Amino acid sequence: MDITRVGFGAWAIGGGDWAVGWGDQEDADSIAAIRHAVERGVNWIDTAAAYGLGHSEEVVGRALREMPEAERPFVFTKCGLVWDEAERNALPKRIGRPESIRTEVEASLKRLGVERIDLYQMHWPAEDGTPVEEYWQALQDLKQHGKIRAAGLSNHTPDQLDAAERFGHVDSVQPPFSAIRRGAAEKEIAWSKAHETGVIVYSPMQSGLLTGTFSQERAQSLPGNDWRSRADAFRGEALTANLSIAEAMRPIAERHGTTVPAVAVAWTLTWPGVTGAIVGARRPDQVDGWIDAGRLDLTGGDLRQIAAAIEASGAGSGPVSPI
Repeated sequence: MDITRVGFGAWAIGGGDWAVGWGDQEDADSIAAIRHAVERGVNWIDTAAAYGLGHSEEVVGRALREMPEAERPFVFTKCGLVWDEAERNALPKRIGRPESIRTEVEASLKRLGVERIDLYQMHWPAEDGTPVEEYWQALQDLKQHGKIRAAGLSNHTPDQLDAAERFGHVDSVQPPFSAIRRGAAEKEIAWSKAHETGVIVYSPMQSGLLTGTFSQERAQSLPGNDWRSRADAFRGEALTANLSIAEAMRPIAERHGTTVPAVAVAWTLTWPGVTGAIVGARRPDQVDGWIDAGRLDLTGGDLRQIAAAIEASGAGSGPVSPI
């Protein structure tokens, strides 16, 4: 699959009625955002069964049905998080049993309204005792049977990736990666580059902290059904440090005639081995805020300026520059 450098992230469009939601969300706005992203050239959507406990996949499916088949983007989704409808605010359980994965893929196919999923990923390492080799073989079987086109692993360590690779090539890896959360650069991204595995990073704007529009006031006003209201990165000294990095990106954005979100996402795409970045949007105008990232070439001076800001802030951990 030849994918664009940025893809549409569908976590937030799952709504707020579950343990890790982003607050209330209008489905009409979500569909409009997806359509706008595709019109602006984005050719893939990343979602997961767990986002909104099935609701994100349903919204993506509705958006796909409204598009001519030739214009539909690739659809990537995930398995391995199983929830209880009677306890929607409980965290889904990390399940790796092959029979569960086979049930989950059928449910995702139905919600999405597609005959085959382009990329199917294990969302998190299993916590039910199923070894990585066993659930990875289940994904390989789905690929062989034509249920999925490619298989990948999200949030897995290099050791776990090694274990899976022995049973079948890992087509993609999906780690968190941003100028704040940088550990994947020397771990999963380095592993993937060595194994010719695609990398689609998530949260390149660190869940809104690197948009240039987030503030202390906004953090304090987050509703209770937005998971960020309970996250350490959105409070106290950590929040101050994180926001300082976004501010340091502002003059760089101005020099390039673009936006802070575009600079934040482009920073992740500059790293060798990164194939694409997943970028969320809840409205069409938010897509316009980051769409330039796929075409933005940050200079060595830009990267050194961002590295200096990261070091001065003390935010996060990991390498500060790809050069």
